Amino acid sequence: MGKVLLEMRSITKEFPGVKALDNVNLVVEEGEIHALIGENGAGKSTLMNVLSGAYPVGSYTGEIYYDGKLCQFKNLKDSEAVGIVIIHQELALIPLLTIGENMFLGNEFKNSLGVIDWNKTYYEAEKHMRQVGLKESPHALIKDIGTGKQQLVEIAKAFAKKVRLLILDEPTSSLNDEDAKMLLDLLIEFKKQGLTSIIITHKLNEIIYCADKATILRDGSTIETLVKGVDEFSEQRIIKGMVGRPMEDRYPHRVHNVSDEVSLEVRNWTVHHPLYQERVVDDNVSFNVHKGEVVGFSGLQGAGRTELAMSIFGRSYGSNISGEMYMKGEKVNFKSPEDAIRKGLAYVTEDRKVYGLILDESIRFNTTLARLDKVCGGGGVIDTDMEVKVAEDMTKEMGTKTPSIEQAIGHLSGGNQQKALLGKWMFTEPDVLIMDEPTRGIDVGAKYEIYCLINDMVSNGKSIIMISSELPELLGMCDRIYVMNEGRMLAEVNAGEATQESIMGYIIRDTGERESVQQ
Repeated sequence: MGKVLLEMRSITKEFPGVKALDNVNLVVEEGEIHALIGENGAGKSTLMNVLSGAYPVGSYTGEIYYDGKLCQFKNLKDSEAVGIVIIHQELALIPLLTIGENMFLGNEFKNSLGVIDWNKTYYEAEKHMRQVGLKESPHALIKDIGTGKQQLVEIAKAFAKKVRLLILDEPTSSLNDEDAKMLLDLLIEFKKQGLTSIIITHKLNEIIYCADKATILRDGSTIETLVKGVDEFSEQRIIKGMVGRPMEDRYPHRVHNVSDEVSLEVRNWTVHHPLYQERVVDDNVSFNVHKGEVVGFSGLQGAGRTELAMSIFGRSYGSNISGEMYMKGEKVNFKSPEDAIRKGLAYVTEDRKVYGLILDESIRFNTTLARLDKVCGGGGVIDTDMEVKVAEDMTKEMGTKTPSIEQAIGHLSGGNQQKALLGKWMFTEPDVLIMDEPTRGIDVGAKYEIYCLINDMVSNGKSIIMISSELPELLGMCDRIYVMNEGRMLAEVNAGEATQESIMGYIIRDTGERESVQQ
């Protein structure tokens, strides 16, 4: 057994009406990658917020020992001062500032006159950027680099704070497979250099790939710690610890009963970038989805899938949009999201916290937001009794776990937020529902429940378009899969005959052909 760097003993944390952590224990050795896993609401992020000082000493009971010393952190500055740095799922970077400015924001280098020393700022920024393999200029704006590189900026920022224990909360949730593997390989390399990491992730394959140990939380309590090379360290074993039972099938069975009726057809759809209008984001894309069908969209980051979906949904993205769209055989031309909603098209965004829900408001408020006219009485005034009934019905139908429909939606777990978001859009009574990364950032149990809801929708005649970066999810849930790359449609495949290798083969071949043409 190596040297213990961190020990959290009997940590208990309560919120009004909820015990988030109940006597939790965690031991992390120096120089290891330690996974912290559990279903949404199990207490993982809460435990790390206790450790980092986001929940200060006095707001919880229990003890934290770091490097053999009892620690009582009052804020993030206290934990960072001893080398504990947390990187949250929502990156805390300012898009219109440079990489260097972001890295030392609030921790600036100043001369004797109190003026920022920009030469030292950018010198130090570049030094730490090289540590994580970033070759960009420290003067580059955050908005001009991709999500994967933004994640690396956050890690470089941690190195600038002399990190010894790095905590990453869902670090790959917004990354494609290639960028995710690159990040995990970087963590493994840092481990060789002595860095200790705690990683929170719902992607079990990532835990198997990089973690030395995995501590499982369930309902706010510590269940067990699995050690690679000692215990069984498989996805099925981890799932059993998380949900309390084995899950033989990750995807619920569905009778595929696709109608001949085409619910949505898009022909020769071309979308230009909203700011750089000479740039084509989606190029002459055509596809369709039938009644009772789940159609998947596969592709790497930058394939144009989200942009395509948003442009179809009432031109909420893009410029100089051309092409034709038909719903149930009737040609439509949506000029706004409101037009799309009223014609039976709904779009569940990939970023529920920014674009999908108002987190400070209640479930009741959020549920009816997209179709307030349906809960208004005479004179356009909201009928509160009707709104309450709608919210209660949708909460029950979606299986959202909450003490009350008046609960602020930001206080729900990720899985329950996603169910509430689905409830919001199901209330609009769509014929076609576009679901963009519908299970991002939620655990395997909550995913299964979302899959069951999708199956229920198509069995009731709805049509689903599923955009997902997880190929097993598309293969397990879809009837057909479209493959996109760099804004173009490459292939249409029957999901029952497709494999991960065949889908990636289309993308790799296309990328190679484009590169050879450019050369």
